[in-house]
Amino acid sequence: MSEDKKSVSRRQFLNYTLTGAGGFMAAGLIVSPLRMAIDPVLQKSSASGDYTNVKLAVEDITNEPQRVEWKIDQVDGWYESKVTKAAWVYKKENGDIVALSPICKHLGCFVSWEGSDDYPDEFYCPCHGGRYYKSGVNVPNTPPTAGLDIYEHKVENGMLYLGKAQPREEE
Repeated sequence: MSEDKKSVSRRQFLNYTLTGAGGFMAAGLIVSPLRMAIDPVLQKSSASGDYTNVKLAVEDITNEPQRVEWKIDQVDGWYESKVTKAAWVYKKENGDIVALSPICKHLGCFVSWEGSDDYPDEFYCPCHGGRYYKSGVNVPNTPPTAGLDIYEHKVENGMLYLGKAQPREEE
């Protein structure tokens, strides 16, 4: 045996073995949460930008806002569920369709059309007295700081399709 060759002591062998086994177990514990965090990011998003048929014929849309509800498939990580969405839909005098989000920009409560006897012809939020004009613009000096979001929409075969709600541009 060569004198240059160093032998591993029993203490060093146990230290290397336990360190290797501990590292292997730690890697096993890290892989699962890491995959859970990264995997949804790598999945293709199928619902982004899609339009949904809300089962409302364009000829049935009036000048008075009407509430429309529909369901969409939502995926959160591995959890899939059906979520109910809603919008206030009406036609302007010139025939343009407007679809507004019913979610108040103050604290996220649902607004209703003519929800208050004191403020007819306005959207009203019962949570803190938020008010919006028919166009969705917030009434000055009321709690909401911005107007209602506007849904992207299109018409196909006489039916209304709604997409994502976009924040309103300042008016």
